[in-house]
Amino acid sequence: MTEITPFSERVRMSLRETLLDAAADLLAEHGFAGLRMVDVATSAGVSRQTVYNEFGSKAALVNAVALRTVSEFLDGGEERWRATSNLATGLHAVVEYTVRHGRENRLVASVLGGAQSEDLLPLLTTRAEPVFRPAIEQTVGNLTERVPTLPPEAAAVIAETIVRLSVSHMMLPGGTPCEAADAVCAVILPAIDAHS
Repeated sequence: MTEITPFSERVRMSLRETLLDAAADLLAEHGFAGLRMVDVATSAGVSRQTVYNEFGSKAALVNAVALRTVSEFLDGGEERWRATSNLATGLHAVVEYTVRHGRENRLVASVLGGAQSEDLLPLLTTRAEPVFRPAIEQTVGNLTERVPTLPPEAAAVIAETIVRLSVSHMMLPGGTPCEAADAVCAVILPAIDAHS
C-alpha cells in the first residue's frame, strides 16, 4: 500500500524547495557574502521570518543548497552506473556525467569561476567534507558491488581518488568530459586490477 504524505507536509516540502531554488540562484549571482535572507524571501514570495523558520541561519541555508546539489549529482551518477553492466563503462559514465553536469550547473559554475567564487570555493576545497563524503561512500558501494574481491581499504582509497579526480577535472578543465573520464579510467582501472 502506498503511503500518503499529509497535505501540510507536501506544502512544507514545496516551500523548502522553492526557498532552496531561490537561494541557489542568488548564490550563483552574489556568492555567500552577498546572499541576504531578505532577498531569498522576496524571490520566493514569503517573509524573511519564514526563511529563518525553515533554515535557522544563512549558513544552514547554504549547507542545505550544497547538500541538495550533491544529491542531484549522486542521483544522476547512480542512474548512469545502473544503466551499465561492467566496471569500466560504469566508471566512465559516472565520471563523464559528473564533469559535464558540474560544468553545466549554474551554481557549480559560479563556485568554480564566477565573480563571487572566492567565498563559495571552500565548499569544494577546505570545507568539502559534506560534499565529498556521500560521493565517496556511494562510489565505495558501487566498486565493491562490481568488484567483490576489492579489499575495503583499497575500495575506500580508490573511491576517494575517483571523486577527487572528477572534481579536479571539473575545476580545471583540460578537455571534454569524455576525455576527463578517459583519463580517470586510465589511472583507476589498473589500480583496481592491482588490488583485487
